[in-house]
Amino acid sequence: MFKSIEYKLITYLLVLMVALMAATLLFVREEIIYGVVCAAIVIFSLFRLFKNYRKFNKNILFLLNAMENGDYSFHFSTTRMSLREKELNRMLNRIKGILVKARREIIENEEFLGTIVESVSTGIIITDEDGFVRNANRSAMELLGLSSISHLNQLRNVDESFPSLFLNLKPGEASLVKIANEREETELSLHLTKIVISGTSFRIITLNNIGSELEAKEMESWIRLIRVMTHEIMNSIAPITSLSESLLFSFRSHSAEVSGNSLYLNTVDALETINATTKGLLNFVESYRQFTRIPQPQIALIDTRLLLEKVVGLCSAKIEEQGGTVQIIQKGDMPPLYADESQVLQVLVNLVKNAAEAFGSGEGEAYSEKSIELAVIASSRQTVIEVRNNGAPIPQEILPHIFVPFFTTKESGSGIGLSLSRYIMRLHGGNLKHYTAGGWTIFGMVFCKVSPVQV
Repeated sequence: MFKSIEYKLITYLLVLMVALMAATLLFVREEIIYGVVCAAIVIFSLFRLFKNYRKFNKNILFLLNAMENGDYSFHFSTTRMSLREKELNRMLNRIKGILVKARREIIENEEFLGTIVESVSTGIIITDEDGFVRNANRSAMELLGLSSISHLNQLRNVDESFPSLFLNLKPGEASLVKIANEREETELSLHLTKIVISGTSFRIITLNNIGSELEAKEMESWIRLIRVMTHEIMNSIAPITSLSESLLFSFRSHSAEVSGNSLYLNTVDALETINATTKGLLNFVESYRQFTRIPQPQIALIDTRLLLEKVVGLCSAKIEEQGGTVQIIQKGDMPPLYADESQVLQVLVNLVKNAAEAFGSGEGEAYSEKSIELAVIASSRQTVIEVRNNGAPIPQEILPHIFVPFFTTKESGSGIGLSLSRYIMRLHGGNLKHYTAGGWTIFGMVFCKVSPVQV
């Protein structure tokens, strides 16, 4: 019994060599019969070697052809055959197992990387040198507002200048572009990386939405400014308030002695005016001080439907006062929110009250049906609560300033409502956006989702 294929082959080769030398020697000595026997042994050994080679070669070719065609379902039998053939087939099955494992790992790695590419917020577009798109992830499609793309020329649907801009990007250089639609204006940063794979050059274009980062930096700057201003103003006004109250108390305690004195009366009136003005200024400054002291959200699971119903209950009197109506619009699922209920409620109430006040700023048939809608739009990446109204739209010259602290068009407003609301949404990792659609003025509270992805 042979223990391995190698031993079998070595034995055949040794027999072949010995028989060949013996046959040669016997034929030289003219011992024909013995020479013929040795020659027969040589022929037999050659036949066995050739047969084994063909058998081995046939199995190897079968293995290679199957792998080339992507067929890994085959299995070499290891029963009812010689030990040599069993060992050969076991070896081929082992090779097949190694290749199957390597192929499975490659596929899993591709799926893993593909899932990562689809999950990141950075847009990624991979093209060849001619502009044909080989791959584009979901974020890129969302940022560009497209459903699909096969060539960079299709970017003309977004902006006429985009195809040439994307094709002329240079590695290592950043390019800033703006994309505007009816909902919002997005500022993107474009970067290009070039790679060569198997002699083919590819261009990897990344798109990053830097608008949110700029807004966050702007908000941070406002908060720092407000902190300094409120500190200085409070330090200056507090003594004036205290002094005016002391003087008023002193004058009023001697009112009987100077009754009817015009100078006394004018002085008291002036002190009361100073006191009232400084108190009003203190209250105004205190509202901005609260803006810089908002606590971190206490995140909890919130029933979105109940939250909206609570908002309707709190604001219905204000809406009815303006002659309007409010309703909750549900399209599809209304998933729960992970947020601070009191802070989110504060934002919603402020937005709904602003929407109700918009009815008072318009006249005529355009605002005869005064409606406010609370709608929830959910996707795999975010949940948006929209507060819509069909009242007077915000004038175009005012729009760039609506989220700026101190800016207000109301006579008694502090200019803190929308800026505070956006700041609260920032603390929740989301955003507050303004846009219009179909005659509706809309404020969208964007809550980003973070969920595990299964591969």
